[in-house]
Amino acid sequence: MRIRSTLVYSVLRLLAFLVPFGIMMLFPVFQQLYWLAAVFAALIGLSLSMLFLRRPLNEMSAGIAERRAAHPRKKPSDEDLEDAADDAMHEYDDSGVPAAPADAPADAAASRRRDDQS
Repeated sequence: MRIRSTLVYSVLRLLAFLVPFGIMMLFPVFQQLYWLAAVFAALIGLSLSMLFLRRPLNEMSAGIAERRAAHPRKKPSDEDLEDAADDAMHEYDDSGVPAAPADAPADAAASRRRDDQS
């Protein structure tokens, strides 16, 4: 991803908000209702960015897509996760007795062996 395209897009988006906000704050009514000036400036900035900042947005998006394609992440599939969970639940110790789950108390496995031997 080129940092230049991200920086240009971010600065232009900030300017698309700050310039209308600054102009509206010059009016006395918006000095009292600054939150209304912020809402209007956000709407104006959003509109301006959708109309005029399409090319910088496309450049930035292409850079992000290139970066993601260069470094693919290997996520385990759902089947792999389910198999690992199933294997963890059905582990056996050396004597063939099912081992205690990881969250069970330590003496649970010993008491289970005693019950199986009797």
